Amino acid sequence: MQRTHDIYRPAEERVRDWREVERVLSAEELKEQTARCKDCGQPFCHAWGCPLGNLVPDQNRAVAQGDWRRAWELLSANSDFPEFTSRVCPALCEASCVHGLDEEAVTVRQSEKRIVETAFAEGWVRPRPPAKENGKRAAVVGAGPAGLSAAVTLRRRGWAVTVYEKRADVGGLLRYGIPCFKLDKALVARRRAILEAEGVRFVTGVEVGRDVSAEWLAARNDAVVVAIGTPAARDLPIPGRDLAGIHLALDLLEGQNRFLAGEIPAPPVDAKGKRVLVIGGGDTGSDCVGTARRQGAASVAQIEIMPKPPETRDASTPWPLWPYALRTSSSHLEGCERRWNLNSLRFVGKGGAVAGVEVETVEWEFSPEGRPAKFRAVPGTKETIEADLVLLAMGFTGVPKDSPLAAQLGLSFTPRGALVPAPARNVFCVGDCASGASLVVRAIASGKAIPLD
Repeated sequence: MQRTHDIYRPAEERVRDWREVERVLSAEELKEQTARCKDCGQPFCHAWGCPLGNLVPDQNRAVAQGDWRRAWELLSANSDFPEFTSRVCPALCEASCVHGLDEEAVTVRQSEKRIVETAFAEGWVRPRPPAKENGKRAAVVGAGPAGLSAAVTLRRRGWAVTVYEKRADVGGLLRYGIPCFKLDKALVARRRAILEAEGVRFVTGVEVGRDVSAEWLAARNDAVVVAIGTPAARDLPIPGRDLAGIHLALDLLEGQNRFLAGEIPAPPVDAKGKRVLVIGGGDTGSDCVGTARRQGAASVAQIEIMPKPPETRDASTPWPLWPYALRTSSSHLEGCERRWNLNSLRFVGKGGAVAGVEVETVEWEFSPEGRPAKFRAVPGTKETIEADLVLLAMGFTGVPKDSPLAAQLGLSFTPRGALVPAPARNVFCVGDCASGASLVVRAIASGKAIPLD
């Protein structure tokens, strides 16, 4: 039995809607897939790959045997939000699967999605309020995956928990950054209802540090947990940046999600009929590609300054490390020109609006470990890529140094823009604001590991 790669709805169908792109794999398909698990004596998927320490081989065995209730008990033992990770996690467990040494990894993420949705359908997912209150109060600032994880962890330890969120609803990037075609927002609302039933209180539309002072929160709680992510996106300050039609990726992604949720009457950035150029080759850039395609873009291209990764695992990242290799997303499969080794020099305008980007080909020098280290321009390779809409998807740089929240709590910064917690004052930082921009599963693990009893 080979690993299945047939996990998406037909491209010509899915680009016409905002529903999740993945089809529902049948129970029989997943029984066959999980039966491929080697049941390793040393399961790297569990001990090395998964930040949550999910009991992957045991879950696989339960699914292969058709014991979905047992599979849910195993999955929920370590994972509080498997409905999220089974959709948006890149599956670090699969990258470290022993099967990957000679064949292809076991289909772990897909089986976890079926496990959690079966559990909801069967009524096995129920609120788990604490057996006993401990009399302590905690304020969590930020309702993204790290904040939600910290909230549920503290609540189950008996804390009275209030989560403050500046946006209109909870979820952070789960709700406002990740497109609906990857994560249905009804799942976020479903989880919020469970957390509220457990006793977690949410205060939305309130920005701590501006609408409410952080000192006020600290004075009224036994602990403050900061989980504000990395709100500062990396910009591209080259000539022509002030032209109309150049946007940060989240301007598009958040706006579209807010529109679909009914928060605003129209998307603030609309790709309909436009030649779209995405600068940045990561997951956020891929999300922009899929969003622009669904909005009706005339064409979509994505460029990256880095070299094109190899088609298969590079020798610089041997198993069980996360492989340096080319990744093609469902959005790329829907139609997108992809180019590498291009450095953006200036934006070209016409009538005050962007009309293209002048780029130049670069060559890379590689480190002794085989990774890109330094680049130089290739003479005579300048060209202009025409575009009516340019989306900057080049990652995030951390927490702004002028953050009023950080100042009011007396928090310092690391050289890379992350916050340094102050446990002596019972101020803790979890997720991306503490580690730098990373994955949803790592943010959840960070909130789960908060050192408060």
